[in-house]
Amino acid sequence: MESSALRYLKEQHMTDQDQYSRVDYRRLIAWPERLKREGPFFESVFASASPRRLLDLGCGTGEHARLLASGGFEVVGVDSSPTMLEKARSSGPLGSAQFVEGDICNLDAVVAGAFGGAICLGNVLPHVSDGEALNAFFTGLAARLSPGAPFVLQILNYDRIIEKGERYLPLNFRDGDDGEIVFLRLMSPRPDGTVLFFPTTLELRPEDDEQPVRVNHARRVVLRGWRSAEIESACRAGGFSEVALLGSYEREAFDPAISRDLVVVARR
Repeated sequence: MESSALRYLKEQHMTDQDQYSRVDYRRLIAWPERLKREGPFFESVFASASPRRLLDLGCGTGEHARLLASGGFEVVGVDSSPTMLEKARSSGPLGSAQFVEGDICNLDAVVAGAFGGAICLGNVLPHVSDGEALNAFFTGLAARLSPGAPFVLQILNYDRIIEKGERYLPLNFRDGDDGEIVFLRLMSPRPDGTVLFFPTTLELRPEDDEQPVRVNHARRVVLRGWRSAEIESACRAGGFSEVALLGSYEREAFDPAISRDLVVVARR
């Protein structure tokens, strides 16, 4: 039988290896408001999905997977972070959502069967570091989707970020146990197309004269700032016949110079 000490060491090793183990996205994002805003878009895109199985690639703590499951879908969330998956599984009844650990660029080794659609949202795709892996992502995903199945990809507009040399994203403020929690995201775009990303959690305590601001957690992560043309090309080469580029979930056309996000709606 495994001793409590050995189990603790294993958990510590897992935490040390998981670069997002100490970033609590569940607390730092206003999820009810976000899901209410995004829900109608997903409901429209996946209205005719067949089969009623969806993939959530880079599912994190599982909020989008649960949203889709509440709409009657069987959802499989895939993520490489054990910490994120543990939070996803422990947040309440799973219903028709399940969460599995794996590499989104090697889906054949993670999931089986056909899916009627898929999502990949937020800061997930920038963790795919090179062109070969990007091609493997789209090819592997297309192989798991049924003909005509929709895929929704959302990332930041790295065309704009890299061209303008933008250094930060908007601050997020959330209530904390003893003040406010501030989620600070600094960036340093580089000429090779990578972006140094610094997710930082601050604790703001205005009444504390000695330490009104404290850094709770900070990391340095190397991302790939995929541009819209690179994504569209890899998407088509991977087996998607229809690819639409949008600037937001409100469906306005994507403008690389001004759009905040890039939202791709592609069909197998």
